[in-house]
Amino acid sequence: MGAAEERDGVALTNLDQPLFADAGATKRDLVDYLDAVRDRVLPGLAGRPLSVVRVLRGQDPFMQKNLPKYTPDWVRSVEVWAEASRRSIRYALCDDRRTLLWFANQRAIEYHVPLHDAEERRKPHHMVLDLDPPEGEDFGHVVAAARLVRRALADCGLSGAVKTSGAKGLHVFVPIDATDDDAAAATRALAARAERLDPDLATTAYIRDERGGKVFLDSTRAYGATVVAAYSPRIRPGTPVSFPVSWDDLDDVTPRDFTVHTAPGLLASRDPWAEELPAPQRLPADLVEEGHTIPVARVVAMHEGKRRKRAAQQEG
Repeated sequence: MGAAEERDGVALTNLDQPLFADAGATKRDLVDYLDAVRDRVLPGLAGRPLSVVRVLRGQDPFMQKNLPKYTPDWVRSVEVWAEASRRSIRYALCDDRRTLLWFANQRAIEYHVPLHDAEERRKPHHMVLDLDPPEGEDFGHVVAAARLVRRALADCGLSGAVKTSGAKGLHVFVPIDATDDDAAAATRALAARAERLDPDLATTAYIRDERGGKVFLDSTRAYGATVVAAYSPRIRPGTPVSFPVSWDDLDDVTPRDFTVHTAPGLLASRDPWAEELPAPQRLPADLVEEGHTIPVARVVAMHEGKRRKRAAQQEG
């Protein structure tokens, strides 16, 4: 066991242990990275109910929403009622360096937040499209799909910023001034419009085996759904991070370019996510109206799954 160190009053332990298999990084690398980018990552976490993905030694990754009982009393938190599980969950609010360091010492690698603050749950800051490439396709396919989304945005007078997901895909964020219902509807309409621009490349089909090798435009990041924060590390080989990329540079990068080792040097003194995000925008009425006519993808998929199950039982 390595000797404990301390930063900002937080004891840091076992810093030389590997993070996880194929991480290519130690716990010290995680702590150093998050500390180095804290002024960039914290604005995206502050005031929002935080879910983290942790990896303990010898165990599989797991998502933690509810704060453990041993959490220090200086970690701010908020109680949120979870309708699905019919219980109250005590989420952390990661507002400062000390809290971020405490999570890093808990081997919290991924940082996921909803699109709203804890105090204004009906008022999302962004709408988000999560672009997921088909298995085996190169990153160029998802870049091409992101450009469809950008065209669809421009066609209705909107603009957004793009970042790598830290896995295989991209996230397009659009700062907005809207209610959660209208934001969710507009996100569905935006995905549909991008799909119509090139239906051979992109699809809104939620059921995987209906996507036909196309890039999935996931419009379900709405209401209480979470998305990985900008600059968050991911539990993937090499420990990549979700990293902002300018639209002009998309063709020249891959997600593997941005890791806990490389990202701080690429950032230098800049915060490209803050630079790339436009000011909040009002949603066009026709986009919202179109979206309200489009069924929620998860609900459609759930009903289709039940239909297929009934059909299989009848055939049996």
